[in-house]
Amino acid sequence: MPLVRVDRHDTVAVVVLDDPPRRNAMTAAMVDELVAAFDALERDESVGAAVVTGAPPAFCSGADLSDLGALAADDADRRRITSVYEGFLRVLRSPLPTVAAVNGPAVGAGMNLALACDVRLAAESARFDARFLRIGLHPGGGHTWMLERLVGPQAAAAIVLFGEAVGGARAAELGLAWECVPDGELLGRAVGLAAAAARVPRPLAARAKATLRAAPWQPDFDAAVAAEVEHQTWSLGQGWFRPPGDPAPAR
Repeated sequence: MPLVRVDRHDTVAVVVLDDPPRRNAMTAAMVDELVAAFDALERDESVGAAVVTGAPPAFCSGADLSDLGALAADDADRRRITSVYEGFLRVLRSPLPTVAAVNGPAVGAGMNLALACDVRLAAESARFDARFLRIGLHPGGGHTWMLERLVGPQAAAAIVLFGEAVGGARAAELGLAWECVPDGELLGRAVGLAAAAARVPRPLAARAKATLRAAPWQPDFDAAVAAEVEHQTWSLGQGWFRPPGDPAPAR
């Protein structure tokens, strides 16, 4: 049976990690399927955004530790270690707007998968748990960079260094999640949020997403303005712009 399935909601694709007996642990096989799923979605021009979630009872319980242990034993080939992370790094690199619908525990690499999405929605039952240090493992896959950028140094230290797990409501307070919603409303809210991004022309959404990702690396405000002028001028030449009150252009 496939470990990743894709459900369509009009222009929104819902990518589901589907291995409930293992609480959606990220095995090498699941990584391959997740990469293939995003490759296919990006080739499909009818897809405007993606939601990533897990089959109950978890979002993702982390990387399969037997796979990771086998790789870690081979010190000479760090590229094999990074292959464990390719699933969530593929989501991070996607030009599609992405929403993580965190419907339960998101642990270790599973938390990285949530962090890789543009927006996180947390169910009341969600739990964000780094857990790396508690199992004698340094965080990997850009975990500390993504987390500190979202929540700041003190909250990142509490989560990573002091092992604090964060529930759905607290995640929203910290900015780790956009909002916390009742479990039964999570998927509908995530699809609705993604649908708003999917109504935007795909190249425009991709440019805006790239600009947001690049913003922290601009040397100063003037450089940020110059970059936005370049992209805004490009968008004006695409035929999508309509002043308020004009009929909306076709996607």
